[in-house]
Amino acid sequence: HVVPAKMFRKALTHCKGHAKLGLSATLVREDGLIEDLYFLIGPKLYEANWMNLTNQGYLARVLCAELWCPMSPLFMKEYLTTQDAKRKQLLYVMNPIKFAMCKALMEYHEARNDKILIFSDDITALLRYKNKLRRYCLYGNTSEYERAELLSRFRGGPTIPKEKVITTLFISSVGDVAIDLPEANIIIQISSHFGSRRQEAQRLGRILRPKSSAKFNVGYNAFFYTLVSMDTKEMSFSNRRQQYLVDQGYTYKVIPNLGEIIKGAESGVQYEEPTREQEEDLLAYMDDETLRKFGSYEDQPKPKKARVVKKEVNHGRSKLLKRLYKK
Repeated sequence: HVVPAKMFRKALTHCKGHAKLGLSATLVREDGLIEDLYFLIGPKLYEANWMNLTNQGYLARVLCAELWCPMSPLFMKEYLTTQDAKRKQLLYVMNPIKFAMCKALMEYHEARNDKILIFSDDITALLRYKNKLRRYCLYGNTSEYERAELLSRFRGGPTIPKEKVITTLFISSVGDVAIDLPEANIIIQISSHFGSRRQEAQRLGRILRPKSSAKFNVGYNAFFYTLVSMDTKEMSFSNRRQQYLVDQGYTYKVIPNLGEIIKGAESGVQYEEPTREQEEDLLAYMDDETLRKFGSYEDQPKPKKARVVKKEVNHGRSKLLKRLYKK
């Protein structure tokens, strides 16, 4: 699916071969160039349906759920009055009720010793969630060494001390592909790349490794939650993102009132409604450029000290060069 992109297409013209074989788990693109694969690679010879692979035991049995999060009054007022598209996006991503639901789901699954990945394309939201919930985070600025260490601690195993094992990891779009985490069985998606169907399928793939279902007793052994702010553009994006997985046979369970369900049932989930002070604090956070970029004042890079370099001048050599130049 990446071959139609400009640079990959260019590489394909330079690499000569007797045959070309293309493999993809998500044969879909939003720019309509997927049809170019027919002359760049060749016709599609075989396609395996995801649900058939699930029924045969090759993939985990996943419950996909879309959780509707009402916009808090202060945020909805700001959303309706602002004309800035980027701010509108940040408002529905940073929705305080979405944060409260994410926290409740995370704590519920942590109590069950599940392995949780929380995805956010928006780095401002990612850093805010990470700092407030005090969990580890992996994104573009994470060093290669720290990234390898975090992934190793998330996977666990006999070589990792129990107190160092990570059960929840906040992660940006860097975790969409090329990350092998077979232990992960819960995904909570708080922000995504607009209506990208391919990204939705790729993120689901992070928890598709086969697992035991005895733990849940509900017929599913993995859960994919998407938190969507109600009455915002995010709802239309979410509906489009689901289309590829729906074509593969998946269904999305829509939960419009999770907060009420949690409060009215003995589920063990602790849900706390955000206060007016928390909403105002979050708006102030969004207006602070330093906090938006680094998550906290402590995490911003310290200014580098100016280095003073002393130059030793060889006066004798300098005079000799001047003489030669005159000659």
